[in-house]
Amino acid sequence: MTLTTPALPSDITVLERGWLSANNVLFQGEQGTALVDSGYFTHAEQTVELVAFTLSERPLDLLINTHLHSDHCGGNAALQARWPRLETRIPPGQLEQVRRWDPVALTYEPTGQHCPPFRADAVLTPGEHIRLGDRPWQIHAAPGHDAHAVVLFEPVSRVMISGDALWENGFGVVFPELEGEEGFADVGTTLDLIEHLAPETVIPGHGPVFGDVPRALEISRRRLAGFVADPLKHARHAAKVLLKYKLLEWQRIPMADALRWLENTPYFRLLHERHFAALDLHDWAAELVRDLVASGAAARQEALLLNA
Repeated sequence: MTLTTPALPSDITVLERGWLSANNVLFQGEQGTALVDSGYFTHAEQTVELVAFTLSERPLDLLINTHLHSDHCGGNAALQARWPRLETRIPPGQLEQVRRWDPVALTYEPTGQHCPPFRADAVLTPGEHIRLGDRPWQIHAAPGHDAHAVVLFEPVSRVMISGDALWENGFGVVFPELEGEEGFADVGTTLDLIEHLAPETVIPGHGPVFGDVPRALEISRRRLAGFVADPLKHARHAAKVLLKYKLLEWQRIPMADALRWLENTPYFRLLHERHFAALDLHDWAAELVRDLVASGAAARQEALLLNA
């Protein structure tokens, strides 16, 4: 974890995290403090410590999430416990699922991930503004990676908080496509929106802050075109990304347990049934592990699977 603030207004601190947790964007303004995204639950204690240290004696007033994948909101509950008066806002579309806490509808159980239950007080409405630090930020719908995601844009400094809609070298897995819904076209529309807004600096959900937005958009559009031409390529990529993500959490696990987890996790069963049913489920799971090892993203040590 490193602290980075290249080409950013003075009221913003970016807590750049590893890939298991999304980056945290912390605002300290004259009228209040705010945090965008809170990381994965296994890093929640560290998230609270980092935020408290950076704020010094100030409380955290506002918490918002670009979307509700577990790596972006897994620290919400811990932050709410630390600052009980913390206001929390989430993108529209899942407010009732959060309020009744439905870990299936929120995808945590189907993906084999975890997110401690948290409170949501209100939603982020696209087309409106929200004050973060000393400036009003625009809220824009950014479907594709997640149907309910938003990006945040400040037109004076031309800074964008992009979540997983745009990284320096791509974008996040297009989950609606894996579930049989339209997603690729939404990714294209969101990339067009970002190009139209023309940010000069992007704070992504993962990876360092970057400024060459035209290059990032070009890379993402090439990747999107490849997935549109070969949806199976996207499904295979998604399966390996989800396995790698879990391996980041495990760090090491007996190979038999990893294969058992793959075979019993609903999202992998869905991927298998929709895209790889010609292969036996166990054989497909073993093939995923082999591909991850061959790419250097994992390693084998006797009967263990290791993160690499």
